Amino acid sequence: MIRRKRPVAGACALLAALTAGLAFPAGAAAGEPTGQDAPKVNLVLDVSGSMRAKDIDGQSRMAAAKQAFNEVLDATPEEVELGIRTLGANYPGDDRKEGCKDTAQLYPVGPLDRTEAKTAVATLVPTGWTPIGPALLKAADDLDGGNGSKRIVLISDGEDTCAPLDPCEVAREIAARGIGLTIDTLGLVPNAKLSQQLSCIAEATGGTYTSVEHQDELTDRVNELVDRAAEPVVTPVATEGAGSCAKAPVLESGLYTDREEFGQQRWYRVELLAGQELRASVSVAADRAVRPDYGVLLRAVTVHGRELVRGEATGNGRTDVLSTGLRHPKPEQDDDDSDKPAAETVCLAVTNSFSADAGVKTTPGLPLELTVDVVDGPDDAADVASFGLGRGWWLLGALILTGFLAGLVWGWLSRWRVAVWRTN
Repeated sequence: MIRRKRPVAGACALLAALTAGLAFPAGAAAGEPTGQDAPKVNLVLDVSGSMRAKDIDGQSRMAAAKQAFNEVLDATPEEVELGIRTLGANYPGDDRKEGCKDTAQLYPVGPLDRTEAKTAVATLVPTGWTPIGPALLKAADDLDGGNGSKRIVLISDGEDTCAPLDPCEVAREIAARGIGLTIDTLGLVPNAKLSQQLSCIAEATGGTYTSVEHQDELTDRVNELVDRAAEPVVTPVATEGAGSCAKAPVLESGLYTDREEFGQQRWYRVELLAGQELRASVSVAADRAVRPDYGVLLRAVTVHGRELVRGEATGNGRTDVLSTGLRHPKPEQDDDDSDKPAAETVCLAVTNSFSADAGVKTTPGLPLELTVDVVDGPDDAADVASFGLGRGWWLLGALILTGFLAGLVWGWLSRWRVAVWRTN
């Protein structure tokens, strides 16, 4: 569960910006922004009876959501087509079958009329059930068509009440459509079961889950997600990793897709000049049933097999996508190193430890997405790269010497004080 506070909002935004810079490098050779279709966002709001609770900054959850929506509507970029869908807003009865049909399009996805959208939001009154699964299916249909980015932002204060239509399975079904739709979720109550369900929904489509307990946090987070939808879409380029570095394809900065068999290792190569830094990340998706406890390992090694740096991640069956990354700077050359090659071939090895029960198809391999970004390193890259054991020993020696001298001085002062006391 992520609990966001106002003092760290700037840091979170900076981290998101840095992550976006790594995943979608500007001017990437692997893909440019595609098409002219407008980005689409569908805000899905829980209007069930529990939204009457007054536990968000002294006001009801519904009032906090309305205020947040009004501020988000004011800040929505002109190029974004935005819609609003509700769940649990219209049926007040006890018939579960009817309550689980209660999802409606409050404002259609399209060019935003801010006044009209705000007027529609103002009419909402907490009413009924919490049909998250059905609402997600309808929300995905609302975003049908076009090749621009598509994003659902689900805001709820409770778990789905319409099982067996499991919202997690619904999210996986939406992801399997291959329409590039991301679902982000926000929980208004710090509840473990709600957190688990909303996290599962988000992870199934590569989205994010955030727990918010204050109105300004809700506003900030929804604004951030709407703005993110307006970022350029980068089309991944299909590649095919090799069984060894020597036969691996050479990749430039960009976003790449591949397939990797269960327990397989795939190799790729990147050329790195002096003064440049390699930033790489990889995601492997379990698009079929797999056994719990698995991992993904990304290593950068030399052509001679010496490991430079690694990134690794493990899972226990609760996530459908596992990601990790690494950074490797190549220092600038000194005049004394003029006889050394200015370029370095870095081999990237991706290994997974996914496994499946008998009867589960192992082909094609698991979807793999690899991001490669080669950038100019920091001015002090050489210092960063060379700061190792040698400088560590200097620091340790300085600390030891300082402690020794301090001990001598303290001992001398103590003996002097004792001598003075005895004299008096």
